[in-house]
Amino acid sequence: MTIRYPAPLRPGDRIGVTAPSAGVAADLRPRLDVCLEHLRRRGYEVVGTCMDGTGVVSAPARERAEELTAMLTDPRIAAVVPPWGGELAVEVLPYLDLAALRAAKPTWLVGYSDISTLLLPLTTLTGTATLHGQNLMDTPYRVPTPQLSWLDVAAAPAGSSLTQGPSSRHRAQGFDRWEDDPEIAAYTLDTPGSWCPLDPGAGDLQVSGRLVGGCLETVSMLAGTPFGDLGAFASEHAPEGLIVYLEAAEAGALTVARDLWRLRLAGWFDHATAVLVGRTRAPDDGGFTQRDAVRSALGDLDVPVVLDVDCGHVPPHLALVNGALADLTVGTSGAELLQHLR
Repeated sequence: MTIRYPAPLRPGDRIGVTAPSAGVAADLRPRLDVCLEHLRRRGYEVVGTCMDGTGVVSAPARERAEELTAMLTDPRIAAVVPPWGGELAVEVLPYLDLAALRAAKPTWLVGYSDISTLLLPLTTLTGTATLHGQNLMDTPYRVPTPQLSWLDVAAAPAGSSLTQGPSSRHRAQGFDRWEDDPEIAAYTLDTPGSWCPLDPGAGDLQVSGRLVGGCLETVSMLAGTPFGDLGAFASEHAPEGLIVYLEAAEAGALTVARDLWRLRLAGWFDHATAVLVGRTRAPDDGGFTQRDAVRSALGDLDVPVVLDVDCGHVPPHLALVNGALADLTVGTSGAELLQHLR
């Protein structure tokens, strides 16, 4: 069965803004206003209500699920973009109306971090492409070439092929304080680096597969549940195999190793043609490093593993379409990820 792609985003379209995980606290409302105005200046209408930031989540789970479902099934809304992730998007999953989502015209859902708790199952269970990329609060940042913003990808015509690659520099430490400067739109990219194979002696890599993945700390809890059955998704939608991408937000290396083993034992890499591991600032555990964690769980798989990919909590961010057929090249002449929206 083919993947369903939302219609390209166009000026005049309506974008839904809701927080299915954490809302926005009062001291960050100015940044939220800047981001909403950024979308309006691009020609989009913006709607949404579940944004309260006084607690861990923006609203009770059922309310968050109802608003998200309503937005994703409203033919007047072309994309839904949460402000950011959080901690408890998983509470929303039992209350999503999956039958309605399968039947509705596809709508872009965009984000990363805890939002990948929702992105991944929406793709695997409904066959609808979702967009793992910059969230709303990151949207005003200028994205360095050869990467694309989520707006670039969501606006691409049906059937497009989109090329991205590693940024030559990333941000090694910290995040911008939007409380002090809510209008900041330029990343501080102060450290060189690029994608690299876990096994540098394996030679040049050229593989294809359908992209699927997310934040390791959140999507790993879906393994072994109906919401994280990558084997069923591969059988139905990805005879080409899967390019699985994962990134650790903050978990220590030993926790990362255990999470990766959970995914391995649940069969997440059985259909993989490659695994992409995001660049991370997450800590090591004593002498056990983040790279040791990857090697522990994935080192003896007969699957190429690429490290330090720009797909997580270290800016800048690739815009990756869950469900898209991708061609991955990593070698001495450079690296490239070509996504086909078909």
